[in-house]
Amino acid sequence: MDSREWPPLEPWRVGIRGKCPRCGQGELFDGFLKLGPRCEVCGLDYSFADPADGPAFFVICFACVPSVLFAVWMEVTFEPSVWWHLLVSLPLVLLTCILPLRPLKGWLVASQFYYKAEEGKLVKPDGKRTD
Repeated sequence: MDSREWPPLEPWRVGIRGKCPRCGQGELFDGFLKLGPRCEVCGLDYSFADPADGPAFFVICFACVPSVLFAVWMEVTFEPSVWWHLLVSLPLVLLTCILPLRPLKGWLVASQFYYKAEEGKLVKPDGKRTD
């Protein structure tokens, strides 16, 4: 099937569920964070996808830093025991750092497909590309 026969799907809807960005039915992942080679439903080759460190960057900025700041604030303000940090702070940091990685990676891959993102190419003033 040609990609023009598939209706465009919103990246956040299919990405956070880990589904194929073209058909919305096949699995995007082959493991926790490893992308599969292709969609088992529509055959879309996932080799176009390269989210690089994007998911990790977003998770660090918007989840890890606030949870670590919370743990530091608790330590400075209330001086809780080590057990409190082992039972509350550590699980909080781990959950906020690990759980969002997969949905964010799926969303970024689906966005790359939706917006037809590809590697940038430089163009000389005469209109010829440099590779």
